Amino acid sequence: MEYRNIAIIAHVDHGKTTLVDGLLKQTLELKHGEEIAERAMDSNDLERERGITILAKNTAVEYKGVKINIVDTPGHADFGGEVERVLGMVDGCLVLVDAAEGPMPQTRFVLRKALELGLKPIVVVNKIDRQDARPEEVVNLTFDLMAELGANDDQLDFPILYAIAREGKAFRDLNNPQEDMHELFELVLEKIPAPHVDLDAPFQMLVTNLDYSEYLGRIVLGRVNRGTVKKGEFVNLMHKDGTMTKVRIVQPFTHLGLKRIEADEVGAGDIVALAGIEDAQIGETIADLADPEALPIITVDEPTVNMTFQPNTSPFAGKEGKYVTSRHLNDRLKKEVMTNVSLRVEEIRPDEFVVSGRGELHLSILLETMRREGYEIQVGSPRVITRDIDGVKHEPFEHLVIDVPEQHSSSVIGVLSSRKGQMINMEPQGSRVRVEFKIPSRALFGFRTQFLSMTQGEGIMSHVFDGYAPWAGDLKVRQNGSLVSMEDGPAFAYSIFKLQDRGNFFIDPATEVYVGMIVGENSRENDLNVNVCKNKKLTNVRSSGADEALSLIPPKRLTLEDALEYISEDELVELTPKSIRLRKKVLNPSLRK
Repeated sequence: MEYRNIAIIAHVDHGKTTLVDGLLKQTLELKHGEEIAERAMDSNDLERERGITILAKNTAVEYKGVKINIVDTPGHADFGGEVERVLGMVDGCLVLVDAAEGPMPQTRFVLRKALELGLKPIVVVNKIDRQDARPEEVVNLTFDLMAELGANDDQLDFPILYAIAREGKAFRDLNNPQEDMHELFELVLEKIPAPHVDLDAPFQMLVTNLDYSEYLGRIVLGRVNRGTVKKGEFVNLMHKDGTMTKVRIVQPFTHLGLKRIEADEVGAGDIVALAGIEDAQIGETIADLADPEALPIITVDEPTVNMTFQPNTSPFAGKEGKYVTSRHLNDRLKKEVMTNVSLRVEEIRPDEFVVSGRGELHLSILLETMRREGYEIQVGSPRVITRDIDGVKHEPFEHLVIDVPEQHSSSVIGVLSSRKGQMINMEPQGSRVRVEFKIPSRALFGFRTQFLSMTQGEGIMSHVFDGYAPWAGDLKVRQNGSLVSMEDGPAFAYSIFKLQDRGNFFIDPATEVYVGMIVGENSRENDLNVNVCKNKKLTNVRSSGADEALSLIPPKRLTLEDALEYISEDELVELTPKSIRLRKKVLNPSLRK
């Protein structure tokens, strides 16, 4: 059978998962009568809620007797580890660009990786039905970007398609729109090279992804580099340290649509899954028993941000979660490191772990996942990982692109400059302005919330890791102190009402609080101990009904990301399956002084 292996590269929200839905619908529903759900590839709950792709996944379609394996890649640079390994499985890529927004920073990150690997790109300009679409201009911007990223002449001579992925249409000529995607399929067969297939050579495959099944145990995924392997056959698992283990293939699978299909034999060129190899790690080689030969190990960019994870020690510990001990936490983090390649975990004390990842989002997705699984954890504020290069302290920097209404641009630029950002480029686009900055990664902690309120929710920002540069000096990002509870018990509306002029509250009346829990943000720089558990003394003169007239300002609801961005060095976020609370590391107010 003939194969084509392609990856889909795009910025967040440019429509790649929707495009895959269209490809699946037009091949599977017509041919196999399968029904495809909306955003079928985003199978994880968090992906569906946030509308982003976190895990790289693969699917396959058949067109004119050729099997096309499609890998959907995440657009966020925080999941760069996912991107780097999947690009090794493919021979070409669809670069999806929004017809109005043009190429964005995250397109740049994945595209650079793809071009370095010599992949052949096809540019798909999506959403051409938008009122502000400018397809020709966007194609020119994409060409400039590829040239800047060092594409060779063959890559720069890329074919172009125009698409409305939501309606399942893709075509080559703007003046001759088609009603389906057959021109896209034809272009993939014509332009993307078929993988080099040698079925008679000794079997060899690189593990690029891992999955787990309750019945079959660990499942390894990857593209077969050469040879074939049968069900029940013994092979060598070649570890990173040079040792080998003899293992048996319990069940090989191939993909079609969103299903894994059991196969008796799988061969070179196809992207497959193998069950039965328990100890495999990402980046290791599965090779022929008689003639084992290792493939190069996958390298992944190093982490740039870390946080301290501990089991929950607050007075409310163990009330909501199932897994509350340091042993539970240790086991869960070990399991995560097996599949999450760009994550590092280091145990500093029996109950304290430093977890390093590719960014705040990368770590907050892990925390949210663990919290939903029933873990109780407390974490410290995110810190950047510095490096010593030639005796000079270096820190990670980001390439930041913001797109804001013109009237807000000067205030946003002012704030970014005060956070040590350097403006690289600025271009007006109608009533909006697009500004590019180079800025220290730590300067962006806590900026998103401020940015959205400054631009009244109309600003768009995205950033991507840009490299290490000399330390930019001290930064004061948070201007306000915290309001800290000095009593245990339920909060009363009366107390909150009396303290409203001191700052913004994060809690409602009747919320249970403990000493040292952060209940709000002070309007001044210092921390303030407050008593929210004091109720009004009722006498014959004071009627209890007078309280009903209290008008409380609604509390500020913090998401997990908001909470991580808010806390300072001496504070922690407490996460349980039902609550996100903020607290001081030292709860006792007299010890805290």
